[in-house]
Amino acid sequence: MSDMYKLVMPDAGVLAGLRQFFRSLLELDTIQAILAPVQLPMKPGVMPALITDPDQIDRCDPLAPCFPLNSARLVANLTRNAIGGTVAACLRPCEIRAFVELVKLKQGTLDELVLIGMDCPGAFRNADYRRFVQSITGDPGITFFQQIQKKDAAFPGNIDLAEACKACEHFTPDGADIAIGWLGMETEDHFLLAGQTEKGQSLLKQLKVPEAAGSSTRHGGIAEQTARRVSYRNDMFEATHAATSNLEKLTAYLADCVNCYNCRVACPVCYCRECVFVTDVFDHDAAQILKWSHRRGLVKLPADTVFYHLTRLAHMSTACVGCGQCSNACPNDIPVMELFRSVAEKTQNAFGYLAGRSIDEAPPLSIFRENEFGDVVGIKGE
Repeated sequence: MSDMYKLVMPDAGVLAGLRQFFRSLLELDTIQAILAPVQLPMKPGVMPALITDPDQIDRCDPLAPCFPLNSARLVANLTRNAIGGTVAACLRPCEIRAFVELVKLKQGTLDELVLIGMDCPGAFRNADYRRFVQSITGDPGITFFQQIQKKDAAFPGNIDLAEACKACEHFTPDGADIAIGWLGMETEDHFLLAGQTEKGQSLLKQLKVPEAAGSSTRHGGIAEQTARRVSYRNDMFEATHAATSNLEKLTAYLADCVNCYNCRVACPVCYCRECVFVTDVFDHDAAQILKWSHRRGLVKLPADTVFYHLTRLAHMSTACVGCGQCSNACPNDIPVMELFRSVAEKTQNAFGYLAGRSIDEAPPLSIFRENEFGDVVGIKGE
């Protein structure tokens, strides 16, 4: 059962209230640093930063619709070895779920970490965020947050949320130690704080924030958002299936791939230290490529693009959290996320698994279950 508290908003507004909360956390003796998104001083943009000075908290902006990378791997790198103090990490729900998957894969630990999450309003793709900033006069985070709370949110220049965000039904920070809730709330007055673990409850008690009884409207706000996103997700799945239902269609879908491997690098749960696609296994000799060309009359270059994506699908579909960074990183705007999410949905459903849902759920194929897929392996359960 979560302990519920109020994050009371000051007259300066929502962003000031969130910054004050992070500042209060950083001032605790038990928290050495906070990893949070901060506004860049040199150009319009937001990137994660490790903050140790409370005076630097004023650059923190968790409301900005800017999502240049999934920070799960950064947190894994910070926690892989003992760091001698507790770090609080402010992450989006998909980042939390990706980090949970990395912990299961022994890439990071929860030992010296406090996870802080907030109801995720979504984000723009990188280029769209830059256009958004150029088209407004106010603070990007505040301007976006004010608009996204409206039933028919609209942004200048027909800018819209990234496809991954519009199709994400897991937008509440269920895996966080401290959850910050605003959906269905009167946000000008307060946000809801929930200590979802003993670690989170202990910190909120140390901060002495006022207790709350919950919100009668919050459930409705979450349900409405969920219904909208599930509907969009289902339409996306249907369209993606129609576009990739056979090898010929899949080849056309991936035709613009140039084997840059950006999607692999951007994927937070693609954790292999050495990828087979950057070894000499796929460094084909020119004479071999010429033989293929003679056999077929034409060989599209670079080769192996479809095989590359099929291999990643087989490898990563059980761990995909749908963050959309693969599409965000693609230089040719291939809808990689739509393909991976569609396949991952089927793969994870087949195993009764949701990537990042719980630290206690073993990843598919990592353990043996005698009664699993009995119709495939020919073993009938009792």
